[in-house]
Amino acid sequence: MPPPGVCVNIINARHLKDDNGIVTNPQKFLDQDFEQLKQYCMIKRVKYIDGMFPPDVRSIGPGVLTPSELKRVVWLRPYKMVLNPCFEVDGVSRFDFGQGMLGNCWFLASIGALTFQPSILKQVVPLEQRFDEEYCGIFHFRFWRFGRWVDVVIDDKLPTIDGRVIFVHSKDPTEFWPALMEKAYAKVCGSYSDMNAGTTAEALVDFTGGVHMCIDLTESPPTLWELMGRAGQSKSLMGCGTPQGATSANTVLPNGIVQGHAYTVTGVKQILSRGQPVNLVRLWNPWGQQEWIGDWSDKSPLWQTVSPQDREVCLSVADDGEFWMTLEDFCRFYSDLDICCPSPDFLDGNTSCHWKTSRYEGRWVAGTTAGGCANNSDSFWTNPQYRVKIEEVLSECSGKQGEKNMLLSLMQKPDKRNRRLVQNLSIGFYVFEPGEYLIVPSTFNPNETATFILTILSKSETHVHENSDGHYHEQQEVMDKGTENEENDEKKKNFFRQYSDQYEEVDAEQLQRLLNEQILKGDLKSGGFSIDACRSMVALMDTSVTGKLNGEEFVRLWKKVVAYKDIFFRTDVSKTGTLSLSELRNAIMASGKRASDDMLNMLALRYGASSGHITLESFISMVLRFDCMSQIFSQLSNGMNMTLRESEWMYVSMYS
Repeated sequence: MPPPGVCVNIINARHLKDDNGIVTNPQKFLDQDFEQLKQYCMIKRVKYIDGMFPPDVRSIGPGVLTPSELKRVVWLRPYKMVLNPCFEVDGVSRFDFGQGMLGNCWFLASIGALTFQPSILKQVVPLEQRFDEEYCGIFHFRFWRFGRWVDVVIDDKLPTIDGRVIFVHSKDPTEFWPALMEKAYAKVCGSYSDMNAGTTAEALVDFTGGVHMCIDLTESPPTLWELMGRAGQSKSLMGCGTPQGATSANTVLPNGIVQGHAYTVTGVKQILSRGQPVNLVRLWNPWGQQEWIGDWSDKSPLWQTVSPQDREVCLSVADDGEFWMTLEDFCRFYSDLDICCPSPDFLDGNTSCHWKTSRYEGRWVAGTTAGGCANNSDSFWTNPQYRVKIEEVLSECSGKQGEKNMLLSLMQKPDKRNRRLVQNLSIGFYVFEPGEYLIVPSTFNPNETATFILTILSKSETHVHENSDGHYHEQQEVMDKGTENEENDEKKKNFFRQYSDQYEEVDAEQLQRLLNEQILKGDLKSGGFSIDACRSMVALMDTSVTGKLNGEEFVRLWKKVVAYKDIFFRTDVSKTGTLSLSELRNAIMASGKRASDDMLNMLALRYGASSGHITLESFISMVLRFDCMSQIFSQLSNGMNMTLRESEWMYVSMYS
């Protein structure tokens, strides 16, 4: 039997902490091991066929091709298309490929930027792959996806019509790395159609796992040229986009610029024209053609005003999609600039400091931890919170540290594999400074469920604590006062003896009758405690290990049940006889327990009904188990903070 989802999440989190998912040790996407699969194919002397991304219409997806085009698609391996296929020919370049029938210019523009950074390129594209004697139709690529690097395995069957690749295609028909890379990314997204439309920033981050900055060029900062210059000198990838026109079509303007289209920034250079400095930006259209025809374009007479040396270095008159324009025209015709780099050094030009990165995965859950933005004053406080303490900047950085010492990034992690099915929410975060920093990620609207990843980068050590596991010192006092006026223990034992067996013990069936028909009669709304719930209670309270409860154990259980019942009805402010998810948070706090956001969400999932509400029976069962697990692990940790592994088992125990 496979482990429940919460267990899988815990295992994955442990793997990440064990360096599984870093660039040098990527996770196996869909648990497919490239080396093992290749070895199997070589031993069996077969060509690999990927059952997780099969060469059929499912992998193409809806809306990309017409029904008549789909009927003409044939999936072919490279050696069926050309005589001597190659993975790459004479190195990797942006001029190797052009866009096909898929609207993924954003992805191809990002590949164009990737080709300028060999050290990053080899992380994504293993260039040692060949069509040689070990060829067996299997290839792999690596992408950074939502906090971890993944190794993606594919077969080399490509969709063709009339023997030609229909999506991204190489200008040299024997070169196949672009088409295979596109297929690997399509697999990650769910299908080829899931790559239709997107932003350059998405792919840039997936190629680097780094720091992303988006600049609105309609209100460009005065330091834009300096920032682009530093980015160009560092290991940065830059892309940009044009505003959408009146329609969704990629309309070509009279000046050669394509509307609603992604481009790659391939260079920045200041030159002298007639003795005056001119700031130029070089851009590349992933179509592989269609260029700007204004000032400083390929055939512009302005190139005759610069030195022969600059003209020799910069000018290339070819219909290859690449061209120059001034920074002013760049800001005039383009809407946004994306810069992505493994390190944020380009922000202040300081490379003497080592930036430290920490990531935290959290979740907004409707009713518990999805409080919405600060406009929602009654629920904003329920959002996940992270308390950050930053140590003093190291001495070697302090002299050049500048103003930027900490960077924050928040991204939504999709809950579906198919990219087109993900509901992208409006998200953001607030930073408060109460001695330390308090970071509060939120969706714009309350009660929107989604997973998020918060990334914190700093030039110095940071100490981060989740600050949303509310608990109060007076809570135990509340419970004690709630039981002060109860019947004394002796009266409870006398009552107990009326229902116990000859050995003064009760089993699960007898306990069920006591709770449902006597102690909680009239308070139960959904049929009372089940026999399984009562067996669980006996197991939790049976310190004598007899399989039954004696008088002392029963009285102790009775006190807890009555106390938790009182808490239940006190926190049921809606007077529905059940707890909503927001009321559950208050009830757990009032019971004297500590619950992080992850634990709270898990409890609501495990013990809540399909409506999301929790009955009295479920609440009592939950808090009893919570109380028992807390005591066990408190003893294990000897009064110190619970270790990671102990806390993981507590999650699993509560969920089971």
